[in-house]
Amino acid sequence: MARRRARPAGKGLTATPFLLALGAVAVVFGVAVGGAVLTGRTAPAKAVTARTVTTVSAAVPVEPPVESAQPAITEPEPGVAFDEPEVVAPPPPAPVPAPAQAALLAPPVPPSPVPGPAPGAVPLWRRNAVPFAAPGDRPVIAIVIDDLGVDRKRSARTVKLPGPLTLAWLPYAEQLRDQTRAAQAAGHELLLHIPMEPSVHADPGPDALLTRLDNAEIQRRFAQALASFDGYVGVNNHMGSRFTADRAAMAPVLGEIQRRGLLWLDSRTTPRSAGTALAEELRMPHAGRDIFLDNVQTVGAVRAQLAKTEAVARQQGFAIAIGHPHDATLAALSTWLPEVRKRGFALVPVSAIVRARCSC
Repeated sequence: MARRRARPAGKGLTATPFLLALGAVAVVFGVAVGGAVLTGRTAPAKAVTARTVTTVSAAVPVEPPVESAQPAITEPEPGVAFDEPEVVAPPPPAPVPAPAQAALLAPPVPPSPVPGPAPGAVPLWRRNAVPFAAPGDRPVIAIVIDDLGVDRKRSARTVKLPGPLTLAWLPYAEQLRDQTRAAQAAGHELLLHIPMEPSVHADPGPDALLTRLDNAEIQRRFAQALASFDGYVGVNNHMGSRFTADRAAMAPVLGEIQRRGLLWLDSRTTPRSAGTALAEELRMPHAGRDIFLDNVQTVGAVRAQLAKTEAVARQQGFAIAIGHPHDATLAALSTWLPEVRKRGFALVPVSAIVRARCSC
């Protein structure tokens, strides 16, 4: 009986290795299948992650360069009688530091060889200003004509218009002293129209003020322009949408204008101009353009802009409009100027508006 029972036990021992081998195979197969499943899950996960990153990156807004955010601006080549399009005036400046602090913020500049006014003396802009009668309760309008001097024929036609107008002369024009003296004799006020770097591809003219120049070269070029003629009340910019937006570049220019006792008229060829804010920090006489008259060079378009100028003057009590010696502009002004008083306005030089708006 014991031997009969040993046989089944032997068979069980023989079968056990077989079962163990079969189990091992199953385990190996299971591991392989499990690895394949794990691998199959991981790969799609990586693909989804990659797509997700790509989608998020594409959805994040990328801020464009400042210049590309602005509408295209066309600025004239030297002597061509048009300027940058009219733009919205910048918002009122934020609170500014005291003059002493503002002076510390401005980059150092070399001393000017031209002495400034003596303490207590009447500043140059007031001495050179065209006298004007008190307008009473009438709104006042100043008409500024830029880009004068290069086109001698149209400049002479501008001088013959009834005034007082404020005439801005390019410093590189020929026989500039003779031209500006004739303008003064006709009763017009003078500005120096200083060429400055535009933000678009255009040539502002020889010895323009450029942002890449150091302060010493900016000062040298500016002093040369200031010496091109005399009798002016101040300075306004020709082109300059890039230069006037650069606070560091503008600081030595406005500092020199203030030191010489002159006023600053910002042509506002860009809404990002730093000229007004800097002028207020320095507490110097200044003003800014309200309307461009001749972005469209037809008589009808200029008349429409003159109507806008009148509306601005009625609203705020004064308006400064800038035009250029185009045939259309001169034709429109030749009929509008004689009627300006009948229309309820007083025509004044730009210095009159500056004097009324500041205590400098």
